Amino acid sequence: MARHTTVTINDVANEAGVALGTVSNAFNHPEKVRPETLKRINEVAAKLGYAPNQSARMLAGGKNQSFGLVLPSLEHGISLQIANGANAEAQKHGYGLLIANADNDDILSARYLSYFMGTQMAGILVQPMSVYGWKPPMATPSTPTVYLDFHSDEPGYFVGADNRAQGRLVAQHAIEAGAHHVAVFGKDEFEKLGMRIAGIKDLMHETTGVTFEFIDEGSWNLARDGYSIGRRLAKRPASERPDFVVALSDVLATGAIAGIQSAGLSVPDDIKVVGSDGNPLAWSGNVPLTTIAPPGYEIGRKGVQYLIAQIEDNRRAGNAMPTENHQALVRPFLLARASSGEHNATDFADPDLDISGYL
Repeated sequence: MARHTTVTINDVANEAGVALGTVSNAFNHPEKVRPETLKRINEVAAKLGYAPNQSARMLAGGKNQSFGLVLPSLEHGISLQIANGANAEAQKHGYGLLIANADNDDILSARYLSYFMGTQMAGILVQPMSVYGWKPPMATPSTPTVYLDFHSDEPGYFVGADNRAQGRLVAQHAIEAGAHHVAVFGKDEFEKLGMRIAGIKDLMHETTGVTFEFIDEGSWNLARDGYSIGRRLAKRPASERPDFVVALSDVLATGAIAGIQSAGLSVPDDIKVVGSDGNPLAWSGNVPLTTIAPPGYEIGRKGVQYLIAQIEDNRRAGNAMPTENHQALVRPFLLARASSGEHNATDFADPDLDISGYL
């Protein structure tokens, strides 16, 4: 029986008919190799089954041209949007992107962060669960790091949706639609949900002639909760029934539409409904949902831009750790659709906003 032999970089060089240094450049500095030569080397490496030893490359002082992205789950619409935005921006700057799924476990998320640091990633993006009181597990990480979909006053780099502005936006839409009684529902279980409530209350205090009712029920990711609450609201006597419903998540809003319809009422003719978080995974109902434009793509894109900025700063300042807070917020836009009585597409005027990747 033939003995298995390990394919080496010398084998690739001999098969491709090029110098050893050319193969090394092809894997470590591809910009220095002519496109036709790079193509031939990659084809030979694939045919022989050769893969560069990344550990040895790091020990030799090489650079890892990849970013790590730690997500709480791959089941959340915003996490998928973040991954798409981060990947597009990383590739634009010549970086790869490796994704780790923490399965909604903060301990596992911290382990992945440490792992990516140990593999000398060029930078790391982390989307934590937005629970009250959460803080970055490392005050001054040794690798450029950005926390996504999160607000903080701590030193470091953070990018998130402006959830408070989202709340104001959906409340303003209800007022402009002529609402008299607005029911807002969803459990205040995460910081981002609480900030949406705060934004709605900001506008409530500035408005007269409109009643706002807050119902602290319904898990953000359970459509059946939205269904139950929507049906219950629709069953109220007409004099007590809201004419406009704001759900703190699109999943809840989609469930509410189904619950209202099951009670024999129409959306939007009897009760108008809006969501609040721009989650395309929840847009499968029979009534197009009015909500916020999905912010995740921009969060991922701006997160990578923050990493690039840190890498450049480190080159100039000698690997300085962040001592100040850097917080970027993604400005919200309303997607007005049939569930609130709107039938015209929203015009996105911001030339820096790319929503094509997640709608």
